[in-house]
Amino acid sequence: MTLDAVRSAARAVHLDTLGAFHPDADDMAPEGTGTLVLLGPCEPGFWAQFIASPEWRDGAPDPMDRWSRRVIGALAEQLGATPLYPFGGPPYQPFFRWALRSGEAWASPVSLLVHARAGLMVSYRGALALPDRLDLPSPPATPCDTCADQPCLTACPSGALTGAGYDVPRCHAYLDTPAGAEQRAKGCTVRRACPISQSYGRVEAQSAYHMSMFHKGSSA
Repeated sequence: MTLDAVRSAARAVHLDTLGAFHPDADDMAPEGTGTLVLLGPCEPGFWAQFIASPEWRDGAPDPMDRWSRRVIGALAEQLGATPLYPFGGPPYQPFFRWALRSGEAWASPVSLLVHARAGLMVSYRGALALPDRLDLPSPPATPCDTCADQPCLTACPSGALTGAGYDVPRCHAYLDTPAGAEQRAKGCTVRRACPISQSYGRVEAQSAYHMSMFHKGSSA
């Protein structure tokens, strides 16, 4: 098996490989994992496929998590892998650590993960723990080093997300105001400000859904 073969299988179900690495004992991967492959939406086009799914249409809670379990679970069976998810805990799988280990994602100037192709729109729906040690490409350089303006540092209209950190209560308070309507409809301004995010292809409806889930969680 090759990483290209895994990528082709993932893209057939509207997912993409967002990084891979050979885990060691400190990475908390399942025993016997030769390669851990991270999966996220294949853009452009993921949202249109997702909202046509039975999980979205049945009106039950957590449609994206349920879709991820079904689709990634079937993909794992097809490839002889163990499926892993960033939800369903505690305990939770260390996806932030795995993203950094993949060499395709880094801590951005505002500390959120930034991905080489997805920018600040990166979203991990799951991972595959494969027994084989696949050949992997050399990791790219972090794009933040060549981003002269770093607009993420000044984009937040509420000042909740800056280089000084993330004031989550302040963010939620802003979303409750009329001024927060744009963020509720289009998603986080900071994530949208990243130049790589702007070329990724995520539609506003998908960002609005993720924002609604984030904001709903503050009052759950």
